[in-house]
Amino acid sequence: MLNFTEQDLTTLNTFGVAVNAKNYLKIRSTFATKKLIETGRLEESKFTILGGGSNLLFTYNPEGLVLHVAVPGLRIIKDEKDHVLIEAGSGVIWHDVVEFAVKNRLGGLENLALIPGFCGAAPIQNIGAYGAEIKDVFDHLTAINIKTGHTEIFNKTSCEFGYRTSVFKTKLKDKYIITRIVLKLNKKYKTNTSYKDLQNYFENKNVVTPGIKEVFDAVIEIRSAKLPNPNEVGNAGSFFKNPVISTKEFENLKKKFPEIPGYDINTGQVKVPAAWLIEQCGWKGKSKGNVGTWPNQALVIVNNGNATGLEILKFAKALHNDVKKKFGITLEPEVNIIGSEKSLF
Repeated sequence: MLNFTEQDLTTLNTFGVAVNAKNYLKIRSTFATKKLIETGRLEESKFTILGGGSNLLFTYNPEGLVLHVAVPGLRIIKDEKDHVLIEAGSGVIWHDVVEFAVKNRLGGLENLALIPGFCGAAPIQNIGAYGAEIKDVFDHLTAINIKTGHTEIFNKTSCEFGYRTSVFKTKLKDKYIITRIVLKLNKKYKTNTSYKDLQNYFENKNVVTPGIKEVFDAVIEIRSAKLPNPNEVGNAGSFFKNPVISTKEFENLKKKFPEIPGYDINTGQVKVPAAWLIEQCGWKGKSKGNVGTWPNQALVIVNNGNATGLEILKFAKALHNDVKKKFGITLEPEVNIIGSEKSLF
């Protein structure tokens, strides 16, 4: 039996925005997902797919159905000589998977510690931090086609991973419900400390070759010092992506702003830290009404208390406009904006 209920979503989105769903359903299995599709309600109604609520902004009470996908389960499904495949349900908390890997001395996830949210959203966003992304360890996922009800498998190639994106954010948006992900982790592993913050951390501690647990602990310490805990301060992590511009554009900006940082990512392209751009426009630690930027990280927009989604969105747009005016760079939201107001960007 599929019982839709009315549900307050305030605690189910990390911004802590007070919104209400008239038709809410928590989905805990593949069977329930298929049963829902068989009813035809997804073809007849608008719907919103909700996971851990950590990378979205509600700007209104969602229309239609709200499907809270929370399939459980975390296990090793294949143990090879050098690698292990682990499977996680879409409703498993991401950090629990990272802890599971570290506890079992499996490398590849330690840089991604403390990222909020459920596993089902991780490949959609191609989550990343401290020099690593989920695509680096991704093997495949299973998802149910909303139109046909069939279970399909997507490998790394078919997911079309990009910077904080995948095929599920583009041409297949809202066409599939992800039920499980499978990651390929390493038994013999050289840790990745290429990210500047990690380099500085271990240099200060005189650690030359940190292990998996040491990198895991370092990431948690660094993140905790720089970023607000969403359980205490409403936020969705980085609101904007770090913009990627051409080398020529960057060289022109360098003439006008000699201190602007940039990182070559491939031939002819440079990634510019959005936090630096925002800070240069005077927005770091700045508040307007119930909304502000985090004092220790300008890229994080926070709900200082009782902010509506529209207030947060308008604050983000003002910040976005200032960066565009000063640097000629257009910031693209990393957060998924639920509502027609997303056209503001």
